[in-house]
Amino acid sequence: MNGVVKREDAVNRLSTDERKALNDYVSAYTNYLGVAKTERRAYAEAVKILEARGFKLLADTKTLKPGDKVYRGYHGKTLFAAIIGEEPVSAGVRVVGGHTDAPRIDLKPVPLCEKNGIAYFDTHYYGGIKKFQWVALPLAIYGTAVRKDGTKVDIAIGDKPGDPVFMISDILPHFGQEQGAKTLNDAFPGENLDLIIATTPCPKDKDDDSVKEKVKLHVLRILAEEYKITEQDLVSAELEIVPAGTPREMGLDRSLITGYGHDDRICAFAGLKALADIEGTPAKTAVVLLCDKEEIGSVGATGMDSTFFENSIAELVFRQRKDYSDIVVRRALEASEMLSADVCAAHDPLFPNASSPGNMAIFNAGACMIKYTGARGKGGANDASAEFIARLREVFDAAGVVWQVGELGRVDAGGGGTIALFMSRYGMNVVDMGTPLLNMHAPWEIASKHDAYMTYKAYKAFFCAK
Repeated sequence: MNGVVKREDAVNRLSTDERKALNDYVSAYTNYLGVAKTERRAYAEAVKILEARGFKLLADTKTLKPGDKVYRGYHGKTLFAAIIGEEPVSAGVRVVGGHTDAPRIDLKPVPLCEKNGIAYFDTHYYGGIKKFQWVALPLAIYGTAVRKDGTKVDIAIGDKPGDPVFMISDILPHFGQEQGAKTLNDAFPGENLDLIIATTPCPKDKDDDSVKEKVKLHVLRILAEEYKITEQDLVSAELEIVPAGTPREMGLDRSLITGYGHDDRICAFAGLKALADIEGTPAKTAVVLLCDKEEIGSVGATGMDSTFFENSIAELVFRQRKDYSDIVVRRALEASEMLSADVCAAHDPLFPNASSPGNMAIFNAGACMIKYTGARGKGGANDASAEFIARLREVFDAAGVVWQVGELGRVDAGGGGTIALFMSRYGMNVVDMGTPLLNMHAPWEIASKHDAYMTYKAYKAFFCAK
């Protein structure tokens, strides 16, 4: 939109100063993405960014006044950050909300096993993945193990120089006739996505002849010596298998970024940086909400189906007003507005039948607004109001944001959902807006630098609107 007819128009009309701003933004984002490979690490990076910009813990702030910068977190995964506006919180806030979890492979609670001289981690995949995309691919292990005494060990293996990587094996094509005759889903059973960990038996000076699984014993020795954890500590661990490698520029023109976890860290970072870059005091309180568990239905204590957000708004109201009451909080939620910060599917010319002609997101045409998601007959959708979209059109166009509209594929082709429906239940205006992607949910997703920058610019314009 905003006068965009051809994709090359949107890119080529950027000024020299804005091209520099775009490149600076993309550099900051790729640095973040290379570190934030789990929701815990995304949370920790977000806190660093916020504290560097003067944000303080909400719990340490007795009263709130316009311009105050505060944040609170939950379980080291879900984050709420706000800049208090000129208007009271009770008059409603503006929210940009995204998620920092991403499709991956998790370790089972009892993961370590040995089969015919090979030690494996037994796994369970998380979120909607194409299982075949994760085999024969260099993988890394990230996460946290918690001992019985509550002490934690952070683990990150596979990305530092000299680190080993891990793999899930696949059958060679010479023996793959039976596999090739099956559907993709059946050809790669979830129970077979086990990670190769080691093949060397425990050294003789540490060996125990009574132990049959000597490779497993060797792995346990390594875990004890290098990480000071036992096999029992793996029961209370959250270890995630993610692609090894950091984000890379893509294409001869370097116009694209490929990396793991664009969905949805590309929008989460855009919202976070938009909030941190606000100069002065916004008219309405600006809020960034980064949540967990979106890829499995937004369930659990750290998902959007919890009360974390409304509890956080209640605390803002409580610290700003003496006449706090539940009805004030409810009215504040109802008067709020939100951009559900989630990615959308970019049109792929190699799979044209997946897209809705004329209503599809394309690369380099900016951030994409999606009025409704859901499946087929808009099942499970938040359908944004025309009035809210009209107001956003004015905001984005006035700020020079390049944006487009799209749908999540053809009618009857499938669909999906975001956290929008969990926020709209409060009665607030909500619409989905984010960065178009190719390879969504694959180990390596693809985004346009231009669209990533315009997503950030859209979120900032939303926060700063009068």
